[in-house]
Amino acid sequence: MEIVQQFFFIAALAVTAWYITKRVQLISRAIKLGRPENRFDHANERLKTMLLVAFGQKKMFTNWLVGLMHFVIYAGFLIINLEILEIILDGVLGTHRLFAPYITSIYPFLINTFEILAFGVLAVCVVFLCRRFVAKVSRFQPERHREMTRWPRTDAAIILIAEILLMIAFLTWNASDSVLRDRGVGHYVHLQGIVPDFVISQFLKPLFAGFSDIGLIAYERIAWWAHILGIMAFAVYVTYSKHLHIALGFPNVYFSDLQPKGEMQNMPEITKEVQLALGLPTTTAADGSQTNDNGLQPGVDSPAEVGRFGAKDVQDLKWINLMNAYSCTECGRCTAACPANITGKKLSPRKIMMDTRDRLEEIQQGWKVNGFDYKDSKSLLNDYITAEELNACTTCQACINACPININPLDIILQLRRYRVMEESQAPASWNAMFSNIENNMAPWKFSPSDRFNWAEQVNQ
Repeated sequence: MEIVQQFFFIAALAVTAWYITKRVQLISRAIKLGRPENRFDHANERLKTMLLVAFGQKKMFTNWLVGLMHFVIYAGFLIINLEILEIILDGVLGTHRLFAPYITSIYPFLINTFEILAFGVLAVCVVFLCRRFVAKVSRFQPERHREMTRWPRTDAAIILIAEILLMIAFLTWNASDSVLRDRGVGHYVHLQGIVPDFVISQFLKPLFAGFSDIGLIAYERIAWWAHILGIMAFAVYVTYSKHLHIALGFPNVYFSDLQPKGEMQNMPEITKEVQLALGLPTTTAADGSQTNDNGLQPGVDSPAEVGRFGAKDVQDLKWINLMNAYSCTECGRCTAACPANITGKKLSPRKIMMDTRDRLEEIQQGWKVNGFDYKDSKSLLNDYITAEELNACTTCQACINACPININPLDIILQLRRYRVMEESQAPASWNAMFSNIENNMAPWKFSPSDRFNWAEQVNQ
């Protein structure tokens, strides 16, 4: 019987690893569709940001109660899963609580810690379910936010319920295992005096008092299998879910933008063209020739041909934009902070990220059927994100400041707007007037630069 269990366990582990590997490869390929950008500079600053924001959950504690509850789930997920190592080894080797005889001094402490966190995760997941479906927190409701369709709400419920069931399986497994030790049944007797009752599961032992030995063994095995198979299924499901941020949150924060908030990046191709046209500024290259700041020799080099100004589809965005999309938790803090959304405009920064991910997933489905050369007639702009949404953005940075893992919806919005303005000449008339004034008057307003300080003459009158 043990050999059969070992076989099924190894088979389940192999299937899980295969599915996760395939998904990771597809997601990685999808992210690499984006344009290259160097995000490997300033390693120390990036590491510090990751430790504060991702590991330390710094931005979650703007609301300390919700931040604390999220931290319980976050810490519980990280720490409880350490016990998976023992479960996996038990499953592969056919043992039971493999580590207990070898670390008797700390084993009870470890399992007690896991149980306290498991109970905390269970309680917080119940609270989060109530917040979504009973209290109906505004940012999760489809009546107010059209991107919160049936699937995003179902996805959140599946994850929360799955975590509750996993924690129940873990705690009741420990309780039934403890009762079997007390009775001295089978191989469980070998851990008598080594493994004590645990801090939470000891209160669940009366639930199993009426079970026969055979029934108790059956429940203990069912709970053990339910816990580990549930974790395997959870690990696969997460790669299709918004909870992919569990894996991508840390690298997403590490590679986040270090530039000052509000600084918009110039298009390198345009910058090079202007510098070449003006011949400024110039520096001396290593070979003694005169070059500008981009290393181009005026009158000799020419900038690379521009394929597209701005972005129309996900391939035109930067790879970090695509990682942002896969890292999005759909928590809605960005949308709740967006002044355009608050005033009833159609713009929702959360929807921008969800649309980008949906477009990537659509391309992935095409790859599965038609190969990696798959192309379709759709695009992120227009088919997913409308001009009305883009034009509503005030570039105030509120969405970036609100995001717990430094996602930048504004960067995607700006790139899509650039395409509309520079490729399709679709800027609103008021924008064109502003562009003209900036070009001619060096200010958004239509008056001569020589009259700019006329107001000062009246200050002392």
